[in-house]
Amino acid sequence: MALRFLVVEGNTRGARQAHREAYGKTLSESYAEVIQAIAQDAVCDIAFPTDEGANLPDAAGLESYDGIVLTGSHLNIYDRTPEILRQIDLMRAIYASRTPSFGSCWGLQVAAVAADGDVRQNPLGREVGIARRLTPTEAGRTHPLLDGRPAAYDAPAIHLDMVTALPGDCTVLASNAVSPVQAAEIRQDGGTFWGVQYHPEFSLGELAAILSRRADILVREGFCRTQAEALAYAEDLAALDRDPARFDLAWRHGIDAEVLEPARRTREIRNFIEHRVRTEKSARGRA
Repeated sequence: MALRFLVVEGNTRGARQAHREAYGKTLSESYAEVIQAIAQDAVCDIAFPTDEGANLPDAAGLESYDGIVLTGSHLNIYDRTPEILRQIDLMRAIYASRTPSFGSCWGLQVAAVAADGDVRQNPLGREVGIARRLTPTEAGRTHPLLDGRPAAYDAPAIHLDMVTALPGDCTVLASNAVSPVQAAEIRQDGGTFWGVQYHPEFSLGELAAILSRRADILVREGFCRTQAEALAYAEDLAALDRDPARFDLAWRHGIDAEVLEPARRTREIRNFIEHRVRTEKSARGRA
């Protein structure tokens, strides 16, 4: 039987459209493609909880999925707007459903807040482009989420906010110099969530599309001196995505196989599918 996934888009309608115009797909559409490339038998539905009146799954609907995945978002969770509160409520329902869940960046932040943790702006500023020297904690070194990751690794990333107060039942699995919570397992109301602060689902092409739209931020926050320099960086990433054999670009930007090779870059999503979704589908009598 096919694996059934629900992909929960964190962006508002306008942000979804802007991403589609820049990249050709929304975050949720590209995430679904990553899942389907990993699991050929996957069928993905997409939910838009930011939309008022959205037809979201009820408790039975959430339980009917084999896995639920939360995307990134342009929102800041401490703003607590209706679009954000609906996502927190949905995550609480996901925990209660006990359906295996996973999230990237915003997804981790929503899961933390839904379990009574907290998220604030990182006092060190934005982590953008590539998150460097991600290091598993002692618990992370043997946790199945990070199975196959080396002792230190890099990953695509773009975030200003981070988890600043851990939920009551949480295990931090990876950290780096920018953020102490780069990967975590959170347990709440009988459900278990695996998440990362970085973006294993992002190709360099999708990352380039995002950065090219945010060139002004890169200049304002001191990552680049001019907008032209910021756009040139994004174009280098796009060129490397088109041709991963461009050693000159990989060397120039310090990008290694953990990012360049899709099977290695998407490791956490693969591990979630293999170690949680398939395993629990069988345990729940759905095989």
